[in-house]
Amino acid sequence: MKSADEVVVVLCTVGRREDAEGIAAAIVERGLAACANILPGIVSVYRWRGELQKDEEWLLVVKTLRERFEDLRAAIVALHPYEVPEVVALPVAAGHPPYLSWVAANSSRS
Repeated sequence: MKSADEVVVVLCTVGRREDAEGIAAAIVERGLAACANILPGIVSVYRWRGELQKDEEWLLVVKTLRERFEDLRAAIVALHPYEVPEVVALPVAAGHPPYLSWVAANSSRS
């Protein structure tokens, strides 16, 4: 069984539902993540090239192992339409042991 500190949650935003679904399917199919949730309807406010931007986006919430992060990051960057995609890993402080084991079992394929 994996401990909570071996699991990370990765956040990634995209501008279109089709892109979110395509990235999610690809990373789960490749065994880079156990699960990717797609949350619609977020609004991102940010500065890009010196100008304030406001866009509707889709948020991917991805569960994987810390050891898989670099491969996952590379896959997201390759699949992502943005010039500089968000790919941020957050540590998991605690979790339901059977769920953590499921994440591990489904994120371990090479």
